[in-house]
Amino acid sequence: MQAAGSTEPNESSDLPGGFRRPPFGAILAGGASIRFGSPKALARIGGLAIVERVERALREAVDEVVLIANEPTLFVDRGLRCRADIVPGRGALSGIHAALAWAREEGRPGALCIACDMPFIRPALLRAMLTQSGDPDLDAVVPESAGKLGFEPLCAYYSVSAIDALSRMLLSAESRVSALPSHLRTARISIDRVRGIGDPEVIFLNVNTPDDYEQAVKLAAENGQ
Repeated sequence: MQAAGSTEPNESSDLPGGFRRPPFGAILAGGASIRFGSPKALARIGGLAIVERVERALREAVDEVVLIANEPTLFVDRGLRCRADIVPGRGALSGIHAALAWAREEGRPGALCIACDMPFIRPALLRAMLTQSGDPDLDAVVPESAGKLGFEPLCAYYSVSAIDALSRMLLSAESRVSALPSHLRTARISIDRVRGIGDPEVIFLNVNTPDDYEQAVKLAAENGQ
């Protein structure tokens, strides 16, 4: 049995593609929280920091949760392994790239990459993405939403096979994470399937501003969360 806190990979005979370990969950916490005015991941909703709420949801879907953060001292009390962006200054795209490079290094097929500011992520949705992620012809599994993009690239599964496309984007002028799925072999979790899990407008709520935070606090109180 692997010792607690060990980073040595476990050998596994039931993972396809020769991978030694299953996907991990990566919380993307590298942003500057400029619109929020303070580290939004640490803002508390229902008695828990948002980053802790994301971590708890991920722990119901994966064997380990890690942090991608450029200011790791903010999260030292979480006790999670943490790395910074490899290619800094390119926003969330850099965070996904760092997570997948780390996953590949550890013999994992990919990572569930979730933004640190999504307090109502549902474990059932995370498990649905993992179930679909086993297709070797896919680079990503992305849920559809009612938002302006119609999908959620910061609540998605990415395979290590996406690293080359990410690297090309990081070297180009294109740094919008919203463009990433169009560069990958991507499957979508339909909006109807998401609605079967919960209200997409709640599940994918991002706390980017003080107004968003007030809305999230109100929702948590109304729903006992």
